[in-house]
Order: sequence, then structure tokens, then C-alpha cells
Amino acid sequence: MKKTLLLAFLSISFLGFSQEDAWVYLTDKENVAASIANPITILTQKAIDRKNAHGTTIDERDVPVNENYIAQLKNQTGIVVLAKSKWFNAVHVRGTEANINALSGLAFVDSITFADDNLNTKTSPVEVTENKFGVESKQTVFNYGNALNQIEMFNGDELHIEDYTGTGMTVAVIDAGFPNVNTMAGFQRLRDAGNILGGYDFFDRTEDVYANTSSSHGTLVLSDMAGFVQDQFVGTAPDASYYLFRTENAPNENPIEESLWVEAAERADSLGVDVINSSLGYKTYDNTNYSHTSQDLDGNTTYITKGANIAYEKGMLMINSAGNSGASGLGAPADGAGVFTIGAVQANGNYASFSSQGSAIQPTQKPDVVAQGQASYVINQNDAITTANGTSFSSPILAGGLVCLWQALPSFTNEQIMQLVRESASQYDNPDYLLGYGIPDLSLALTQGLSVVEFENNNTELNVYPNPAQSEVNVQIPSTYESARIRLYDILGKKVLESTVSQERSKIDISTFSKGLYLLKIEANDVSKTLKLIIN
Repeated sequence: MKKTLLLAFLSISFLGFSQEDAWVYLTDKENVAASIANPITILTQKAIDRKNAHGTTIDERDVPVNENYIAQLKNQTGIVVLAKSKWFNAVHVRGTEANINALSGLAFVDSITFADDNLNTKTSPVEVTENKFGVESKQTVFNYGNALNQIEMFNGDELHIEDYTGTGMTVAVIDAGFPNVNTMAGFQRLRDAGNILGGYDFFDRTEDVYANTSSSHGTLVLSDMAGFVQDQFVGTAPDASYYLFRTENAPNENPIEESLWVEAAERADSLGVDVINSSLGYKTYDNTNYSHTSQDLDGNTTYITKGANIAYEKGMLMINSAGNSGASGLGAPADGAGVFTIGAVQANGNYASFSSQGSAIQPTQKPDVVAQGQASYVINQNDAITTANGTSFSSPILAGGLVCLWQALPSFTNEQIMQLVRESASQYDNPDYLLGYGIPDLSLALTQGLSVVEFENNNTELNVYPNPAQSEVNVQIPSTYESARIRLYDILGKKVLESTVSQERSKIDISTFSKGLYLLKIEANDVSKTLKLIIN
């Protein structure tokens, strides 16, 4: 009975719009210093190990929201608490405009932001709701040769040959529903290996992530990474471990889904997840007052994009589909600078017309790269191999490849993996808003990555000093090299300097660059090394 009443309430809310959605930001947290000093009280050991391995700081954002504050909010007149975020120290609430505004009188409430920008003294144009999934499936029988194209396109199969199949890596799939994953033969290998580590339905607040059948989108997405049918289908990371999180309530569109997505990303971080694949995107809502404008897709405005950027800062590799809106542009969080955004191409490598295009509004090149998203092979909820169209599938297809690449290069950071993949892509020197940097070559990326490791292991003479630096740096190269080429990238992956140093001329002028973290790549003969450089 309780569930029936809740569904009736949600239905009224979605259809009538009498209720408003808002984010309530809180003033503080409790036991912050003690929690940071003893992180095992707030994070799993795997999460702590991953952060330590990649130099990611454990900070106040890792400390949970004050549950006493949440309890008080729940007791306020007409207020329903739907989600919470430790990263933002915020909760997602629903109620009338008046009841939500009344929360500002609570001492622990710092600020309130309505999902309807009109209530934040802003205006948003009405936009037409688009289908963010773009799934167009048809039942067909395929052989393995056809299915192989989507991994051969970026040479991911060559990583498999080298026995990099995702073993030891942990992936969170944030999506709309995973019906039958627990029973299908296409995931039998995954289940037998114990590689489904858990799941959670954030919308229905249940551990049974398979129960909701309103969408099978997550099942199809997961199959492109983890599915396996002998001699017919192999996902791109078949031996990785997976958490399954449902945050999308298809077919409704409401900003609560952004908040639930952030909750799932936070849980992924706490569990020590390495890679997140999200084949979701948000721009237009059923209530058009909640919709984002194109200008909002600037990489750091929407709630979900800000959350995705924090996921990146926490050391996870955050991979998201570009969307299926063509020239109408990206949805959130694909616009985020910390998000590795995947567009779609046809089987022949040509641009797929539905793939969302980037623009000058984004602070970084979008999409980052592309993979096959038109006539992609998937295993559907009926355990049949079919084709489907959408960046929803180009994203996990390539995400699985990146999982295998990171397995091969465990000392690399998420940003270094992203940059390796960009540099390997087909149009790295001439990116555009259709394909980004193009189709990656993960075999080339692996070769380049291993050369960095070899250079680090074999060239103890190499050094960059001072670091941090202000106006110039000295590059010390081994005496066996006459010269080396230097490339400097900002943290967003944009090349800002290219130069050559030698034994006689080893200084680089950095006086014109803004303060911050940069990546300095040194190439000498057939080896290379990438260092972090701080300019202050």
C-alpha cells in the first residue's frame, strides 16, 4: 500500500507540476576532521587505496551529510527529501515553492536553488523534449565477425590478446534499468565469476536493481562491456567487476534524476570504483521550466555536471555518452571538462548523424572521441543479440576498452589515460565538433603508455625543476640524449606549448601561463615521459 501511494504521489507531481524541486545546500558537516583523519570510517579500503595510488586527496567532500539536518528537513511542513549529496553537502527536496522557501529560515540551511530557473530570478526558453536514449533495436541473427567490428575499430581486441580484459578493475554502470541481467545466459559468465559486485535502485530505494522493468536500457549498455555468448558476442571488458546503479526513471524526465545520479557517483567513489559509464544525458524536462538552456551546457553549471567533475577530481575515469541530439548539442553531464565524452560513428567510421555535437560553449573539446554507435551490437533483455543505435552504446563499447587500457597502465591517473587516448585518435591534430579527436587507437595508446613507464624506470637522470615553478623550468635530460621535444598540456588536455630542449638549452619560459596543474610530456628518440608540473 505504501508503494502504491508513493507512486500515485509521484504521478501527480510529474503531471501537475504543483510541486517544485530544489536543492537545499547545508552550512556544515559534523566530525569532519576526525573523519578525514580516520578515513576508513567513511570510505572502503579499496576507495582509500585507489585515492592513495593516484594522489587523490581525501577531503571534506568525502564526509557524509549530517543526518540530523536531513531528519529536521523531513519534519518541515510539506517537504519530501528525495536525495542527498555529500559532495555538494546538499539534499534534493520536493514541495510547494512557499514551503521550500521557508527552509531558508533554518539555521543549518546555507542556500536554496530551484530546479525551475524562473524561481531563481532567471528565465529559460521552452525547448522540445528529445529522446536521450535513441534506442532503435531490431531482432537479427549475427555472427561473431560482424560483432567484432565495434572493438576492432579502436584496436581494443589487441589489448584482449595481451590478456588485458578488465581483470581487477571495478566499473559502475549508472543507467535506467537492468531487467534480466540476473538470469540471462548472456551474463552467465559474469555471474559465475562473481563479477557483479552489487547494485542499487536509487529511484525505488531498493537493493533489487533488476526489479524495475520500465526500461531495459541498462541491460543493453552493460552487455557492450560485460556480455558474453560463446563464439557470437564478447563485451569490451568481459572480466571487469561491476556495480549496477539505476538512477533514471524512464520515460519521465525530472531533475530528481540528476540528484540520484550524483548519489550513485558518490557511492561509486566510496566503493573504490575505477571507471563510471553513464549513457544518460539531461537537457529538457517534462516541466519545461526545469529545462537547461544551451548556454547552461558550459561544463560547470548543471547540478549533474558539477557532480561529474567532482567524480573526476576524486580520481575516477568518468565516461559519458554525448547524446543523440545531433546539431542541437550535448546534454549534461557530457559537457563537463572532467567527463570523457563519447560520440558515435557508423560501422565504417563516418559520423552518425544523430550523435550530439559539441560547441564553443564547452570549455574543452567535445566530444572527446568516438566509437561505433550506429548498428551497434548488444544483447537485449530477451537474451538475443540485436543491433541498436545511439551514443548510449558507443560509450560503453569504448569505456570497456579504456578499462582494459587502465588495467595495463595501473600507475597512470585518470587524466593521463584520457590524454593518451586523445593523442592516439585519428584526428588529434585537427579535432572538430562532430568526432572530437576522432577514433582512438588503444593499441597505440598502450604502446605510448608503456614507453612512459619504461622511460620512468630507466632514466633516473631525468628531472624537471623547480616544481612548483613560476616563470621558468629547467628540463634535465640524460647525458645519452642530445635533445628532447617538450609538450605542455593544461589539465583539460589542451596543448599550450611545444618546444625543444637540449643539453645546452634546457630552460622553458612559462611566465605567460596561468597558475595551476599542467602535464609536461617529454619525448626523446623512441621513449617518452609525462610529468605533473605545477605553476604558481
